[in-house]
Amino acid sequence: MDSFEQDGNGTTDGGSTLDALPPPPPVIPPDVVPLRAEPEPLAEPVKKKVLRIPIARRGPGSKGQKIPLVTNHFKVSVTNVEGHFFHYSVSVTYEDGRPVEGKGVGRKVIDRVKETYDTELAGKDFAYDGEKSLFTVGSLPRNKLEFTVVLEDVQSNRNNGNRSPDGHGSPNESDRKRLRRPYNSKTFKVEISFAAKIPMNAIANALRGQESENSQEALRVLDIILRQHAAKQGCLLVRQSFFHNDPKNFAEVGGGVLGCRGFHSSFRTTQGGLSLNIDVSTTMIIQPGPVVDFLISNQNVRDPFQLDWSKAKRVLKNLRVKASPSNLEFKITGLSEKPCKEQTFTLKQRNGNDVDGEGQIEVTVYDYFVNHRGIELRYSGDLPCINVGKPKRPTYLPLELCSLVSLQRYTKSLSTPQRASLVEKSRQKPHERMKVLSDALKTNNYDSEPMLKSSGISISSSFTQVEGRVLPAPRLKVGNGEDFFPRNGRWNFNNKKLVQPAKIERWAVVNFSARCDIQGLIRDLTKCGELKGILIEPPFDVFQENPQTRRAPPMVRVEKMFEDIQSKLPGAPQFLLCLLPERKNSDLYGPWKRKNLAEYGIVTQCMAPTRVNDQYLTNLLLKINAKLGGLNSLLAVEHSPSIPIVSKAPTIIIGMDVSHGSPGQSDIPSIAAVVSSRQWPLISKYRASVRTQSPKVEMIDSIFKRVSETEDEGIFRELLLDFYTSSGKRKPDQIIVFRDGVSESQFNQVLNIELDQMIEACKFLDEKWCPKFVVIVAQKNHHTKFFQPGSPDNVPPGTIIDNKVCHPRNNDFYLCAHAGMIGTTRPTHYHVLFDEVGFSADDLQELVHSLSYVYQRSTTAVSVVAPICYAHLAATQIGQFVKFEDTSETSSSHGGLTSAGAVPVPQLPRLEEKVCNSMFFC
Repeated sequence: MDSFEQDGNGTTDGGSTLDALPPPPPVIPPDVVPLRAEPEPLAEPVKKKVLRIPIARRGPGSKGQKIPLVTNHFKVSVTNVEGHFFHYSVSVTYEDGRPVEGKGVGRKVIDRVKETYDTELAGKDFAYDGEKSLFTVGSLPRNKLEFTVVLEDVQSNRNNGNRSPDGHGSPNESDRKRLRRPYNSKTFKVEISFAAKIPMNAIANALRGQESENSQEALRVLDIILRQHAAKQGCLLVRQSFFHNDPKNFAEVGGGVLGCRGFHSSFRTTQGGLSLNIDVSTTMIIQPGPVVDFLISNQNVRDPFQLDWSKAKRVLKNLRVKASPSNLEFKITGLSEKPCKEQTFTLKQRNGNDVDGEGQIEVTVYDYFVNHRGIELRYSGDLPCINVGKPKRPTYLPLELCSLVSLQRYTKSLSTPQRASLVEKSRQKPHERMKVLSDALKTNNYDSEPMLKSSGISISSSFTQVEGRVLPAPRLKVGNGEDFFPRNGRWNFNNKKLVQPAKIERWAVVNFSARCDIQGLIRDLTKCGELKGILIEPPFDVFQENPQTRRAPPMVRVEKMFEDIQSKLPGAPQFLLCLLPERKNSDLYGPWKRKNLAEYGIVTQCMAPTRVNDQYLTNLLLKINAKLGGLNSLLAVEHSPSIPIVSKAPTIIIGMDVSHGSPGQSDIPSIAAVVSSRQWPLISKYRASVRTQSPKVEMIDSIFKRVSETEDEGIFRELLLDFYTSSGKRKPDQIIVFRDGVSESQFNQVLNIELDQMIEACKFLDEKWCPKFVVIVAQKNHHTKFFQPGSPDNVPPGTIIDNKVCHPRNNDFYLCAHAGMIGTTRPTHYHVLFDEVGFSADDLQELVHSLSYVYQRSTTAVSVVAPICYAHLAATQIGQFVKFEDTSETSSSHGGLTSAGAVPVPQLPRLEEKVCNSMFFC
């Protein structure tokens, strides 16, 4: 069956709005009068493409028990409604016209312009973004202004000690020339030219639901004012967050990395008016202080003589150091090839007018610093030097004279122990968090910020009150027809059977040198299975790894193990239980999963047999049962089928997510995962498709992939055909899509690019078929939190908020479906962008809430709908199949385009057909 039962003629259903849409028209410059093209005979009239925008709210929900809450939004009042922000573009160059690159230099230059030319600027205050934009309230005297300023000591603004600009403690004249110190005074040219005028009443319009370019710009200006306020206090700025240089905000997470606690702040338009959203935020920084101490903890070695210098070079590149005794700041460009005692350079000596030739001597760096400068070096002599010069003109400093400057971001991905340590050290109970935020608002002292004053803006110091509703937990079905009511977002299988238990028949145990009483494990697993209704036959065999291969590379160990299995088993097993020696991040995991799922189609469960008890075995069996096609529990409304709207007509539920490498990895392919429900009327069973795409690209590009007139290799066709075959040859009439990980600025792309691809994939299968779509975005990385006033507890599971702090126009709501056990609950922010089905607010909110209770791996409600959790799991697991090496040299990111255009992305292997529709990701 290549498509659904297709009509032979494949005619289109003329009146449909969802026909395959033409690409958007090219933009015509305003002064060109387009020629009227003569219509070709018999050409179809081109349908004008209507751009979709997010739908408006249809009214609030009403179900559930009301609960008073407060949230970390602070009311902002704007009095200067008639005023305008003026936007100017800024260009800062050196005297010779070269643009200024250094971070933080722009701010210093603009500050100096303001000090020096205050009268020419009519005493106006600026909001400057540190780059190319500057804003004022009301206009400057002229549309184009040019200034020249001189700065003595150009370094970034953060944590520079009070140095005297005349270079006390600086090297003598001959070195100064040799080192080309960046601090001798520099002259800058600054051009400020008018770019646009932004009416402040755009903010008031946005609050009435009329968003525009102007309103977004006006809010951006307010955000820039807050960023500038923080920059003036010497903070590290990361997008909308700022971090003070205060060691009591630092927490070590291991490997020379510190978690640094700071604050996020952003202005939001809400139904309740303009509000300032302030939250605690944490970023990673490099441990400041002596470079050698950082390297020792980064590589976890005992002394500098055990360091791996090629690793050190990679991690140090582009970091800033302060050199003693001059106290000057430099950027590290590399390390010397030879140790300090052997690395030489040419020292020019000044004797009288003798400039060329005779006065040049070759000296080692060590000799120069110890003998010429009289600086004692205790241990650097045998270690490489730090290079802070240009590629062609190196400048070497001995290691022990260099200290890393504070507040430098660490952008590589954290290891598992680092991440665990960070989570543990940065979590806060709800009332702690509230106190920290109240204090932050006082210490920030925004009322003193002149730009806010002149904009007529004042910020309340009290948390906004909102009304939430607590939805009742859905009833669940477990084995033997029993019903079960979750309490506080949790349930368990004590004395209960699974609703659809699988049988484990042809199976074996594989042990990669883990220490374990395997017979005891099999006995306990079988007994635990029996209690849950899973029949587990005795395993065919236990395959122990040959001790000789333990030291071999992971791929080889897996190959050898499979040779052993094949030689002893009569045919492919249904299931393999795999014992791994390490609890987390075993390098056998990826190759083992790939071999089983992509090559042989064998279901497999990995475990590290360290702390095995009853609870552990139950959780293990929940995963195994789901992978083998069973179900652990069901929603009662799914069993009876009585889910509003969804049970009435064939409905597929889809979860989509794209996962990217860490910010420091620039050329690791992104992984797109799409999971989809199967066996309608169920909404608890899913399958997944996973593909790679260009690094850091958020839109999924393989939803529809037409390769010929009749072939589509996209993800959507795959999942629609599976739904059709697994749901009694029914096509879905309704397609509900949950999309994770896109920001508000990308909503229109989801609606106009991804949704179009989905519609095209449907049309390509069957021209006449027009399913109805619902598109919902789920966001976890926002900064709105809810608190119960006067209670130390988190909000109860099932708490929903769709008023006051929600969008003035769009259809969004916050849901805390899970019980927050530690820290402060992070609600999921759902945005309903598109709904052709016509859900009522209550029905849709209840569906989303129910989908937090169908996650097969745990007996708890999850914080975001299960299909999205599954998409994360599938992307993570298949991402392990191919270990993508990050080949980028630097730690700063470059995006996936080279000068030659897009880099071809390595493809992932497809899963073998016996497992490709299973819940292998559970």
